[in-house]
Amino acid sequence: MGVKMNMVSNVKQGFVNYKELDKKDKFNFWKEALINNALYILLIIAVIYTYTQNQRFLTVNSIVNIVSLSAANIPIACGIAGCIVLTGTDLSAGRIVGLTACISASLLQSATYATKMFPNLPVLPIPLVILIVIIVGGIIGWVNGFFVAKFQLHPFIVTLATQLIVYGLLLMYIMINGNNGQPLSGLDKSFKTFVTGSVVSLFGVPIPNYVWYACIVVAIMWFIWNKTTFGKNMFAVGSNPEAANVSGVNVMKTTIMVHTLAGCMYGITGFIESARIGSNQANTGLNYECDAIAACVIGGVSFVGGTGKIRGVVLGVFLLRIIFVALNFLSINQNTQYIIKGLIILIACAIDMRKYLVRK
Repeated sequence: MGVKMNMVSNVKQGFVNYKELDKKDKFNFWKEALINNALYILLIIAVIYTYTQNQRFLTVNSIVNIVSLSAANIPIACGIAGCIVLTGTDLSAGRIVGLTACISASLLQSATYATKMFPNLPVLPIPLVILIVIIVGGIIGWVNGFFVAKFQLHPFIVTLATQLIVYGLLLMYIMINGNNGQPLSGLDKSFKTFVTGSVVSLFGVPIPNYVWYACIVVAIMWFIWNKTTFGKNMFAVGSNPEAANVSGVNVMKTTIMVHTLAGCMYGITGFIESARIGSNQANTGLNYECDAIAACVIGGVSFVGGTGKIRGVVLGVFLLRIIFVALNFLSINQNTQYIIKGLIILIACAIDMRKYLVRK
């Protein structure tokens, strides 16, 4: 009740402040509001236009599909958001997703599958496989963080290098036991049911279980970012590492932990993708980091550093997914979609930098 009263009070105060502005200031107010919210305005226009062209766009099936696709990408976006808060990025994210997806698939293939990668290995318990992929992702993230923090290397260079290394490891992994790079499929029924099964439906449309797992990830990441010393240190380092160091924050430890946490999130994404896709190969996870970075920037996680909220990341993921689904409903070909994705990232970054320069 108190929060609601504060919100109402803030709105009233804002309205009073607006009325006190002169004509020129009011014009600048609306100009800035339109520019800063340009992507959201374009999104609303795109949704309305898509619906007028294809009314199936806003059916229950379509909405559940958008929610499901967004949920699959939320863990990787939450992970990469931390790297962006530190004024960095992570180009290795997609390849880590691919590696952990293939590891999950290989360890959870059905025991009766003819071309099982490890024929003498029983189907491992799902919690154990989750732990394995989180560890694998975490180790690679730790390596990224170590080189960034210890040698003061730019995250772009470090993660570009680890992207190539991880891709090489992935290609080697899918060649084990005569698999010869063949897609890893034939997943055990328990694995598919655990990830893509459903216990809740919306108007008869099943909602995949991994949507709820994404909700758990969001809750955990929100708690880490907002209620822990680590989260506060992360924002302090992202805002000003020198000042954070003087204040007693262990900048090296914080940087390594942020990248390690990001790697763990990529491992969870790989586990979910493994069952969601059903047939995993070397290209699994390709360019996932691009969508995640775009979602973070759209959601207000600034490359300037020290700025961002988990709810913004989630919102960014949903907005980006709505755009992609809308493009499919409008029958826009895949080549043009890549151009549009690039423009979205460019515009989002430009708006973000403009906000920073205005504040400065």
